[in-house]
Amino acid sequence: MNAAPAIRSEPATLDAADRGIVNRLQEGLPLVAAPYAAVAAELGLSEGELLYRLERLLESGVLSRFGPMYHAERLGGGLTLAALAVPEPDYARVTERVNAFPEVAHNYRREHRLNMWFVLATETPERIGEVIAAIETATGLPVYNMPKQEEFHVRLHLPV
Repeated sequence: MNAAPAIRSEPATLDAADRGIVNRLQEGLPLVAAPYAAVAAELGLSEGELLYRLERLLESGVLSRFGPMYHAERLGGGLTLAALAVPEPDYARVTERVNAFPEVAHNYRREHRLNMWFVLATETPERIGEVIAAIETATGLPVYNMPKQEEFHVRLHLPV
């Protein structure tokens, strides 16, 4: 599922089924032949209703992304955290340009001098530098590259 999310300016209204879907899917999908059907059955929904609601949550911007998490480095790729100091009047323009890169996995706004943070995932470790250079060219701003030095696994679950 990769619908382009809407930008939400107001809190979302979720019913019990939507909350159940969001909470359950944060735990991952089961490794079975029909994972959506299995999750739907757990939640008392049909597979079609689960998929419809998931698509609606993506399209409305309640969910910004739903998909697998890959360990890029184990697959021979590159992964890094990067940041920009974006002047406020240019924020929307820079966001659009940064998000146009398929290597940008996540992009977050922060209350900090470095106010835009994003993750780059590339097919090769060498591609990280190439993408950073391309983002600098596209935005006219320096990218601060912060490669991982040590990995910690922290399970994040945000109940709704």
